[in-house]
Amino acid sequence: MKDEPEDKFIAMVSATAKTDLRLVDFAPRASLAVPAHDVRRAKYPAIDFHNHLDAQEPREVLRVLDACNVERCVNITMRVGDEAVEVLERFRRAAPDRFHTVAWMDWRDLGEPGFFARSVERLERIVAKGARGLKVWKDLGLTLRDPGGSLLRVDDERLAPLFERAGELGVFVMFHTADPDAFFQPVDRFNERYEELSAHPDWGFHGSHFTKAELMEQRNRVFARHPRTRFVGAHVAERPECLAEVSRWLEEHPNFYVDISARASELGRQPCTAREFFIGYSDRILFGTDLVPREEMYRLYFRFLETADEYFDYPSHASRQGRWQIYGLRLPDEVLRRVYRDNALRLLDG
Repeated sequence: MKDEPEDKFIAMVSATAKTDLRLVDFAPRASLAVPAHDVRRAKYPAIDFHNHLDAQEPREVLRVLDACNVERCVNITMRVGDEAVEVLERFRRAAPDRFHTVAWMDWRDLGEPGFFARSVERLERIVAKGARGLKVWKDLGLTLRDPGGSLLRVDDERLAPLFERAGELGVFVMFHTADPDAFFQPVDRFNERYEELSAHPDWGFHGSHFTKAELMEQRNRVFARHPRTRFVGAHVAERPECLAEVSRWLEEHPNFYVDISARASELGRQPCTAREFFIGYSDRILFGTDLVPREEMYRLYFRFLETADEYFDYPSHASRQGRWQIYGLRLPDEVLRRVYRDNALRLLDG
């Protein structure tokens, strides 16, 4: 019996295709022919509300900011104590009107008596030096234990004086609580961030004694407990996978804002839903990147926010977050102004 033409074609392809290609080496190039815009500068002056500049040279950062129409940059220092003050002053000397500093929560002596009172005093000192906010990272709720050995909850009442004092001082508190949904799911063939989690198995929390939903509920109770304090949920409040839920949180807590740092990857693959979210909450969303200041990085963010381009790379660290591309939102001008700058000014300048 003679081979059918289709069988011959399949045999030919099988003979020429590389069958031992590793998934990590697979880098397909899209064949789409669609409009592409190179947005060199933000349409309106922007404030990068979420970055980490401790290891950066201020003059080089300023060069990038100037090239991209980024007016100011917020450095969330990861140093504490005197080292944090040194970082703050280094950037202030370089350009006092271009850099702001957010302090990092100092847990070093959590197990020693008087820790919670000292935390309030530390906040007062760093704010007196010029810090505009306090960052509370995901170790609260995930790994930190109190002097008795119990896991320290995000809504632990012993932290209430700290958050209340932040409101009295006129500074905000930024929370990064939990991580992407995929990090709480089994690392198997169904996990869309399998490659990332395989490379960083310590990032996964599947099977832990806590759930992401419980951590979010603890954090939100802090918002409700301190209505005079302004809070920022980093990375779209760690829930960009479900903007309906983030919208509900924004409705319930008028003292709550979100930044979009490192989540263009999630927002850009749901452009219709994300555009409605940006328009509906344009006075509560902050532009931020959480990436090393580079011209090409900022320009991908501008392309995402300002154009209707389709299927392009999202700004990312060296390891991509998932095997997908993003779509532009083409936000209205009044929304861009608020997200890029106006909302940040309310938090930074009081």
